[in-house]
Amino acid sequence: LQTAIFPFAATLEVRHSSVAIYNEDNGAAARELVQRLAQAAAFSQVLMLHSEPDMRAALDSQRALLGIRFPADFSRRLLARQPAPVQIVVDGRRSNSGQIAAAYAAQVIAAYVAERGAIDAAGAGGAPASLNLRHLYNPNLDYKWHILPSLVAIITTIGCLIVTALSVAREREEGSFEQLLVSPLTPAYIMAGKAIPGMLVAFTQGSFIAVVAHWIYGVPFSGSLALLATGMLAYGLALAGIGLFISSLSFTQQQAFLGVFCFMVPAVILSGYVAPVENMPPLLQMIAHLNPLTYFIQILKGVFLRGYDFADAWPYLWPLLLIASASLSLALRLFRRHIA
Repeated sequence: LQTAIFPFAATLEVRHSSVAIYNEDNGAAARELVQRLAQAAAFSQVLMLHSEPDMRAALDSQRALLGIRFPADFSRRLLARQPAPVQIVVDGRRSNSGQIAAAYAAQVIAAYVAERGAIDAAGAGGAPASLNLRHLYNPNLDYKWHILPSLVAIITTIGCLIVTALSVAREREEGSFEQLLVSPLTPAYIMAGKAIPGMLVAFTQGSFIAVVAHWIYGVPFSGSLALLATGMLAYGLALAGIGLFISSLSFTQQQAFLGVFCFMVPAVILSGYVAPVENMPPLLQMIAHLNPLTYFIQILKGVFLRGYDFADAWPYLWPLLLIASASLSLALRLFRRHIA
């Protein structure tokens, strides 16, 4: 269900938005730009306004995501090859969508100005300049190619953490944990018995989403299946250690569930899925480097889109193995302390 919903709901694309245009210019350039903006896929409705108060009212009432104003001398200044400013007013209450829509509008305007410059240069006998933009790894900027590889990590995190974190807490809440500790099983065997089911759940979920991403949604898979399986195993070990650590500190399932929630939300935010890690303050970047989700998402995107092999993924794989070793060691120490 999450695989079916996430790629369509969790998207940063802006489509079917309304744009308010206040055109004070009757020239050909302004009319051409208005027509191009009306045909853009991001804007399904264009509100033609006749005054500045009308544009303010359209933004205040949220009838338009952004407003565009062409001054009276726009076409004349463009024809004279002078700077021709255009005002774009964005609804700051919807800042993310507004900035993306403003970028779409700016691209339309910039493309038109570039075409005009190329035509003028060709007519004057000069060689028209052209800019060719190529998007590596995602040439059509399909947002599903970003969502689905990351979704392998996010859903895997939820399943594995809940299974492992609630396991020991449930035993302790029902009073059977002490019976488990006095059994002939060593703490390492007990911990392995609690960790392996969560890892199997994580591996099954991750494999299912990876198959759906490639065969149903068409996300390319250009890397190694062995690397994908190794990354899932290393990430499952890290999650199992974190889940068992949370479970060892919890006396009830409710506490364990809250512990998973307290880890899950910051882990997703600091992983680079929502915003690049490089844009975060230095302190949060240090915390992000302790987050196993940060490295697993990079491995997944590399395997799907960049054709990673083990050499390419090693800078992200060894920190994941280190986090797994540290978390499992800490969980094992807590298990032995309970026995003592």
